[in-house]
Amino acid sequence: MFQDNPLLAQLKKQIQETLPKKEGYIKATDRGFGFLETDNKESIFIPPTYMKNVMHGDRVIAVLRTEKEREVAEPQELVEQAITRFIGRVKLIRNRLHVIPDHPQLKEAIKARTIKGLNPETLKEGDWVVAELTQHPLAASNQPFFCEVNQKITDSNDKIAPWWVTLARHQLPNAEPAPQDSWTMLDEGIERQDLTDLPFITIDGESTKDMDDALYTVAKDDGSFEITIAIADPTSYIAVGDKMDDEARERGFTIYLPGRNIPMLPRELSDELCSLIENEKRPVLCCHVSIDNTGVIQDDITFFGAWIKSQGRLSYDNVSDFLENGHCDNWTPNAAIEQQIVALQGFATLRADWRMANAVVFPDRPDYRFELSEDNDVVAIHTDLRRIANRMIEEAMITANICAGRALKEKFATGVFNVHSGFHPEKLDTAMEFITNAEAPFTKEEIVTLEGFSALRRWLNTLDSTYLDNRLRKFQAYSEVANTPAPHYAMGLDVYATWTSPIRKYGDMINHRLLKALITGNEPTQQPDDSVGDEIANHRRHHRMAERDVSDWLYVRLLKDAVKKETIFKAEIFDINRAGMRVRLLENGAAAFIPGSLIVDNKERIVCSGDLGIINIDGVKEYQLGDTFEVKLAEVRTATRQLIARPVQQYPAPIVTSAPEQATDAQEKA
Repeated sequence: MFQDNPLLAQLKKQIQETLPKKEGYIKATDRGFGFLETDNKESIFIPPTYMKNVMHGDRVIAVLRTEKEREVAEPQELVEQAITRFIGRVKLIRNRLHVIPDHPQLKEAIKARTIKGLNPETLKEGDWVVAELTQHPLAASNQPFFCEVNQKITDSNDKIAPWWVTLARHQLPNAEPAPQDSWTMLDEGIERQDLTDLPFITIDGESTKDMDDALYTVAKDDGSFEITIAIADPTSYIAVGDKMDDEARERGFTIYLPGRNIPMLPRELSDELCSLIENEKRPVLCCHVSIDNTGVIQDDITFFGAWIKSQGRLSYDNVSDFLENGHCDNWTPNAAIEQQIVALQGFATLRADWRMANAVVFPDRPDYRFELSEDNDVVAIHTDLRRIANRMIEEAMITANICAGRALKEKFATGVFNVHSGFHPEKLDTAMEFITNAEAPFTKEEIVTLEGFSALRRWLNTLDSTYLDNRLRKFQAYSEVANTPAPHYAMGLDVYATWTSPIRKYGDMINHRLLKALITGNEPTQQPDDSVGDEIANHRRHHRMAERDVSDWLYVRLLKDAVKKETIFKAEIFDINRAGMRVRLLENGAAAFIPGSLIVDNKERIVCSGDLGIINIDGVKEYQLGDTFEVKLAEVRTATRQLIARPVQQYPAPIVTSAPEQATDAQEKA
């Protein structure tokens, strides 16, 4: 009516200008209404009528008024649009194209058209598409939402949809770089030592093709070791600034998703020319270093170029079986390979013991691996425990990266460094409260130092409960990538620079070029600029989100019948918020949410404290971060790829002995 009558519309505008206004984000609900969440944590009701003009996540300015004796917010001005580009599914309404965003809080179909060149006749009900929101009611004089479809991802029933949709959502490539006609090694002025006669070995997974590290270990009579770590050398084929280098930087990493990976480099490089294949001569960059009989890395760190020929393509499981049982049913090493395995084990044990006493060693957690059928159905999930061979390779790679960090720090004072600053400065006091309450033997002055923080982490590893460890992690800074050296508190190391995966990480390629300059004495062909850290962090974040999204999709497929079967799982709490808790199913690694309403049926009885990481029922602490207990799945939400669980143990209503006592309890809670 106001739109049809200019005078009434003007009158409404004048009235609204006199009303108080507040800015905040839109929070939608399943029942049509929503809330304006302000920066100072106010929550103001938005009726369903007004919600039709906004989306969950929009930042808006709203006028406040009283309707039916209740304060409500009416969004008036769009500050920041929640979505522009989005993934959705085709919905045909009276044969007209609409798109429903693939988002838990966005359920309304949006009118759509296709871009020029995309035939709308090719789009069927349920097809996955990429769309752009081109019209928003608050920015278009109350015209309805409208979007433009610019890409079809895949058909509605395509079983490979989890991968293609997720990659499209995060704007990641869905194939490796295009191959080249030929590859020629660059003239870098590096003299390569011929080490092809030495029994270097590789230890990887059974299916690994991009083998980028090989090891040669010598055990000395005095209990010390010498180790040579040889790393594949893709920068011997890729010059700084050429087309392939630019593409590798744009990708940042090889993408690892359940059931498939998308290489950073063309497969003829990653899986063939650079892969350290058994009995094939390959160019490598090497680090040679001595470890004394107490596990300390010595100062004789040397980097050099070489040619090697792996003499043993070994697998984690076979090596672990051999070392743990004295034999392996599937494989028996020759004398030279056995000597290498035993020497590497001795080296790794020394280094692990040193790190456990002087730095930080993370507790082992299993890896979860999806087994897929040929048509991309989930067959099973396998739990891969970290075994002795995995830890041997880990210690060798950590040693190599410590050596690179020290060399780059000393020679150039720049490189691609992994850094971690310990506790976030703004959260340090809160962390100290938890530490003091736990009667931990550490002062505030101690835990801001590398040595003190490392000692705290080692002390936490001795506790029976992981609650304090889980809680303190909430107050730590994030790991970062920097172009200047700094300590890595989370690892307990004074400097750390990775160079051991140049086939899979662009940052490692940069460090290779710096190490080559160290070897030749020439100026580096590439140095990390100020943006490289943000680039790497952004790539890593999107890759992790993509891996999680595909996993969630596959978990829903795998566990779709678990509710009906009432399967019991053991779960561990990894997050608590005011609505409930998030748990990980230890049998398969799936994440599930347990709302407070499925713990007890009366919300007055339960308090979920995210700040403390605990859940109280009837005033008694019943759950805390790190607790494990049995759960069943209550709901598998296929559309949003969410698992909802409930504890197997249910909490009965409290026993009420008399009305006066009940009133007193209620007064105390109030």
